[in-house]
Amino acid sequence: MMARFIPFIFVLLWSTGFIGARFGLPYAEPATFLLIRMLANIAIFAVLTLVLKSQLPKGTAFFHCLVTGMLIHGFYLGGTYYAIYLGMPAGLCALLVGLQPIVTAVLLLGQERLAWSQWLGLLLGMLGIALVLQGNMSWQDETHQAAAFGFAGLALLGITLGTLYQKRFCRQVDLVGGSVVQYMMAAAVFMPVMLTAETMMVTWNLTFTLTLTWLVLGVSVTAIWLLLYMVRHGEASKVASTFYLVPPVTALEAWLAFNETFDAFSAIGFAIAAVAVFLVMRKPGQPVFRKKAQVDSQASSTI
Repeated sequence: MMARFIPFIFVLLWSTGFIGARFGLPYAEPATFLLIRMLANIAIFAVLTLVLKSQLPKGTAFFHCLVTGMLIHGFYLGGTYYAIYLGMPAGLCALLVGLQPIVTAVLLLGQERLAWSQWLGLLLGMLGIALVLQGNMSWQDETHQAAAFGFAGLALLGITLGTLYQKRFCRQVDLVGGSVVQYMMAAAVFMPVMLTAETMMVTWNLTFTLTLTWLVLGVSVTAIWLLLYMVRHGEASKVASTFYLVPPVTALEAWLAFNETFDAFSAIGFAIAAVAVFLVMRKPGQPVFRKKAQVDSQASSTI
């Protein structure tokens, strides 16, 4: 019975990453916050590598993990955190970067033929975004909207290209060992940004400490263990089909935690965008992302 709920628990954990960013950013600037998180991740996953006797990638696999870490954890997390830091609502940020399957489908138009339902999903995705942007969502700060959208675009580009790159070059890499290398690369991305563009000031209060602990243990570590369990027990295919729930779940969480308001236009837009992502990810007559290796690489890219 519990196994049936694990994919949804995984998605809930993933959605709280946006909420955690909103909680922690008042006490540390984005690159500083993320560097601390990456260093904690490296320490924990290094221990897990020893305990589980996982293999660190070598040779070209090591290089491919560096590229993946730069794109997924560096550009994606960095862009997400800076967008929220500049005032973008957490729900809107989750929606924009959650369009990754739609952008991927567009990039692969010359290589893969889309079914009619996937074309419908592309059209619905544009309609959903238009409705959300037309709606009235509460921004923390409206003076830097253009820059916030730019960073959200960087995050979307990072997660899209990073996922495609990982699917092609990192399928055989050990999940835990590969994560160590990816987090190391992400730390290398955030370090110079912190040193040159931020004050490096951190307010170590209870809120920031608990938020950081949750992002490391709740999102990075627990989600990894759930992923490993799902892959081992054949449940991973359900993860991909539930990722379209992340933006509306994040918007609901942001409303409960921060009173981020949205009107009927935005609510309808979120629902339409969720259906759009589902249609694009779903292959008619086949389970979503049938091959376990593909599901493994997509799911691991969101940790």
